[in-house]
Amino acid sequence: MSGDRLQGKVALITGGARGMGEREARLFASEGATVIIADVLDELGTATAAGIGGSASYVHLDVTDADAWSAVVGSVVEQHGQLDVLVNNAGVFYPTPLLTATEAEYRRIIDINQVGVFLGLQAAARVMTTQHRGSIINISSIAGLRGSPGFVAYNASKWAVRGMTRSAAHELAPHGVRVNSIHPGIIDTDMATVFDDMGVRDSLTARIPLGRWADPMEVARMALYLASDDSSYSTGSEFIVDGGMTA
Repeated sequence: MSGDRLQGKVALITGGARGMGEREARLFASEGATVIIADVLDELGTATAAGIGGSASYVHLDVTDADAWSAVVGSVVEQHGQLDVLVNNAGVFYPTPLLTATEAEYRRIIDINQVGVFLGLQAAARVMTTQHRGSIINISSIAGLRGSPGFVAYNASKWAVRGMTRSAAHELAPHGVRVNSIHPGIIDTDMATVFDDMGVRDSLTARIPLGRWADPMEVARMALYLASDDSSYSTGSEFIVDGGMTA
């Protein structure tokens, strides 16, 4: 199934080699977008882009590297003449219990999940404000809406994404650039296998009113809405995809 909701738009998706980012890339391309998949998983990212076809390409990007961000965004604009959508999707997830987590474990999550989003926001905004249009979609989490014991670093990073989204929305609105956040619950991707390792899959599922984990495409469809002109009056908002967990 395909459409034209993103016809003529150029979208950059970080962490697009697999999981939610891959689904977003495939869906965006099917809706007419030119998609640039950015990741550090070069072999997988190249294969994902090839599987999508001519409307998709892959580029290596370490989201914690400001110079790399500038180079990638500059290359996108040079090749395509514009950047209409950024999905800050790249992230890492693992337990960081308050009493035992190391500083290095904490900082790695903050660097990727929080600083990486800041650098992406900044790099994209510098282009989008000159275009006077654009949509930036930051992938946060329900961990950015409430506390989760044992995941202090992940919580901190996702609350920060929520705050940056609101601040950037105010700052960029006069330039015609929208910024929103998506807050997924338990999504059935490789990242969530940590819950299987912890032996809590069944107990987590029991806490979801809809009674199941989400398919990553269900998050991708929310991202599609925010990337498209259908959401033209939405900015600084939080869109929850969690099967009712935070209801």
